[in-house]
Amino acid sequence: MSEKETACLRDITETDIMEYMQVEHPHNEKELWKMKHATPARIGIGRCGARYTTEAQLRFLAAHAAANDAVFNEVPEEVVKELGVFEVRTRCANKNEMLLRPDWGREFLPDARQKIVENCVHHPQVQIYFGDGLCSPSIRANIPDLFPTIKMGLEDKGITVGTPFFVRYCRVNTARTVGPLLDAEVTCVLIGERPGLLTSESMSAYIAYHARPDMLESEYTVVSNISRHGVPPVEAAAHIADLIAQILEKKKSGVEFSKTE
Repeated sequence: MSEKETACLRDITETDIMEYMQVEHPHNEKELWKMKHATPARIGIGRCGARYTTEAQLRFLAAHAAANDAVFNEVPEEVVKELGVFEVRTRCANKNEMLLRPDWGREFLPDARQKIVENCVHHPQVQIYFGDGLCSPSIRANIPDLFPTIKMGLEDKGITVGTPFFVRYCRVNTARTVGPLLDAEVTCVLIGERPGLLTSESMSAYIAYHARPDMLESEYTVVSNISRHGVPPVEAAAHIADLIAQILEKKKSGVEFSKTE
């Protein structure tokens, strides 16, 4: 296909799903638009007989492809450099190993442990680091606004924050190693979460008080759906900073933190 021909192709994904409606002659267009603007669900996309329209089907396939790419693509090295942090890897050698051996995605080899020990401040009240997880684009999309705002919010409360870094092929439970390694009171991993058809840039924050190898999954406090389509990064950051301050005060996280006294 020539350059002239490709220049004529319209990128159907440029239109937000909440602004896309193909219902012909709706009975109550005003109310239908209210519904569209209230949910990212695929409603009001039109039909051709008993089937989707061609454009609706192509939009679905495009969203599915973006989600698939989010899982398998790598975080570019230039993104890590732009964030101004150092990088370590888990025991996984590539994305396939991370997906097939999630247990390896929770472990660090000795050289990675040593790099963390040598480059990070020890004994912070809060240690925050970033992981690609199951959504590589989430790092570039969220961390530039998310992390600085969390850090500023915590420091405004007089809480010390450790040295941030990036973990490639990362799973949540790397926190069980990072926390004790740096003797952090609270460990917070900002990690890409499994993508859906709405966004391929979503991130979660997993926060643990005194993370340790034998901690339970229920001991994490989680803030999920951080993205421009969900909870915006700056808004999420303010909430995370407040949560961490409360966790430090109560000296507990997860289910125990959520219980009313």
